[in-house]
Amino acid sequence: MARQASKSSLLFSGSDWDFKTLSRAYDAIEALAVEELHLDTYPVQMEIISSQQMLDAYSSIGMPLMYRHWSFGKHFLHQDLLYRKGGRGLAYELVINSNPCIVYLMEENTMALQALVTAHAALGHNHFFKNNQLFKQWTDAGAILSYLDFAKGYIVRCEERHGLAAVEAVLDSAHALMDQGVFRYHRPPRLSSERQREGIRERLEYEERSYNDLWRTLPPSQQAANDKDQDPERKKSLNLPEENLLYFLEKNSPVLEPWQREIIRIVRVIAQYFYPQRQTQVMNEGCATFVHYTLMNMLFDRGQISEGAMLEILRNHSNVVFQPAFDDPRFSGINPYALGLDMMQDIKRISTKPTAEDRDWFPDIAGQGNWREVLLDAWADHRDESFIRQYLSPALIRKWRFFVLGDAADQPHCLVASIHDERGYAKIRATLANSYDLGANRPDIQVVDVDLLGDRHLRLQHKVNDGILLEDASRDATLRHIRRLWGYEVSLAAMDAETGATIHERSTSQIAE
Repeated sequence: MARQASKSSLLFSGSDWDFKTLSRAYDAIEALAVEELHLDTYPVQMEIISSQQMLDAYSSIGMPLMYRHWSFGKHFLHQDLLYRKGGRGLAYELVINSNPCIVYLMEENTMALQALVTAHAALGHNHFFKNNQLFKQWTDAGAILSYLDFAKGYIVRCEERHGLAAVEAVLDSAHALMDQGVFRYHRPPRLSSERQREGIRERLEYEERSYNDLWRTLPPSQQAANDKDQDPERKKSLNLPEENLLYFLEKNSPVLEPWQREIIRIVRVIAQYFYPQRQTQVMNEGCATFVHYTLMNMLFDRGQISEGAMLEILRNHSNVVFQPAFDDPRFSGINPYALGLDMMQDIKRISTKPTAEDRDWFPDIAGQGNWREVLLDAWADHRDESFIRQYLSPALIRKWRFFVLGDAADQPHCLVASIHDERGYAKIRATLANSYDLGANRPDIQVVDVDLLGDRHLRLQHKVNDGILLEDASRDATLRHIRRLWGYEVSLAAMDAETGATIHERSTSQIAE
């Protein structure tokens, strides 16, 4: 039970705040996070912004430095309309995976809410960004801000030199291909240092000065007629198949000028930067929510937060982790905050107060009492798919009332395939984990062949799993964007992933402009 807090021991009183109070609260929360949870974070830079600035940050995918594009303005107007009509609230904070870690706090927040989001973002998210292996291997927190500054300035210079319409056309196509512009299976190159970026600028200026457009008009060489006999060598020289469409277009397109290639590179670097975040929503938000909930309760128990402030904190916390039922009009899927928090609190329970069932399912951690070390290891070594596959317990499956529903296209009825029994728990856990596997749930489209010495026909292949084909209109629009960046015929073959049989093939010559 919390002791009665004296006014002198409180970190703050009332709802008003100033920068001195924010600093005092941060120092106390950080000290407790290091002492009790053993968190390891980047230095923190906190900035106070208005609701209008928060909307603006939404529109530019949360980055403090971003180039201009019409899609950001469209997103801003959409979010602004929802906010003004009360259809959607604003985030209380925004955090950037950078070094230093930048945390934006809303100036409209009360002091109790500022303390909550400080623990959530400045410590929870910050620790996860710094220590999770996906972020350590696939992003460069120390270079992202300087790279965005370079990117913004570079695109402005391109607009001045080549015109807004020309730059916008390249950005439109590159943005349309962002989901297929990431490396999934091997680590991408690290962001360039400032010295390397200076070299890039010099190289681009040289290429633009010496660029010669005549080579595109040369007729095919005689060798092209026999090139079909050298398919393996040709594909090997181009590193085919290639999963990253933007990377392939940047390096091999016959029609792009140097400045256009650099714009495509900028877009794919940003897409790659966000790829780990898309794989760790449950873990990232669960970690931050667990941290803020644990730290706020510890501060209350120590008499540093008043009962009134704690009630406000718990109300906001409850709103964050609210999970509507499947038949609730507000249901839109599983709340990552709620599932992540429940799994992490369940790990703590298994480590300290396990049941016989827990000992059977989790012999390595049940009753060991070292829940901090288990959580720190999980936050460092897992993404959503592997975290759920390893740590979702039967107790939590029952709490969430999970079951597996089979819905085969060739069957007239749905089938409850797995329920709450020994075999069902394992199937439910595996099925839920698979639903968070981006590699299995995003279209697998790769460049498989191109004859650069012949007709330059670019051939793509889509591996079809479970008979799920691409939607026709979206597929054709994507092919048109690839055609714009490639400059020649592009075709996409749908191939059954199990049998290898070609289901159908679509080319840009069949698509009306």
